[in-house]
Amino acid sequence: MTPLLGGPPPITEVDRETAVQRLQEAYTEGHISHEEMVERLHQALTARTHRDLASALASLPEPNAGTTSTIAAVSGRIHRRGAWRVPRILKVESALGRVRLDLSRAVIDHPVVDIELHLGTGRARITVPRDAIVDLEDLRTGWKDPLYKTRRGSRPRGPTIRISGVMGLGRLTIRHARR
Repeated sequence: MTPLLGGPPPITEVDRETAVQRLQEAYTEGHISHEEMVERLHQALTARTHRDLASALASLPEPNAGTTSTIAAVSGRIHRRGAWRVPRILKVESALGRVRLDLSRAVIDHPVVDIELHLGTGRARITVPRDAIVDLEDLRTGWKDPLYKTRRGSRPRGPTIRISGVMGLGRLTIRHARR
């Protein structure tokens, strides 16, 4: 569904899931009462605009700062694979060298993961879970466009992986895990 020209983008299920998760965390941490959580959940689940959704989250503390992590290297390799915990926001900074992020067996606790790339030269390869949704809209490349083919044959039901940032000389390759 495409928003009307000049109109705000519609609320997605990911937006709603993120709002619900924030409300549940606020309740668990004692920031809101049970009654207030129920009322705000109803408001978030029936919101039609981003403004309605924002009012359901008004006065909540900002999301946990521990959900942002930075991996940086001047030169050499940045490599993450296996059963590692993926933060809500992952910043990857490398002046020279290769970056490999394998999310196929990673623990992903968030419906949306933002990966911010700031790469000078060198290649980057990201393997996402088989059922993930990939969004490259905010990625700027200086040399070559990313290599990515959306999965065919199955409906994506997994996390949304939003990749943004700047890549200088080098190429980003994204693929879905086979299993």
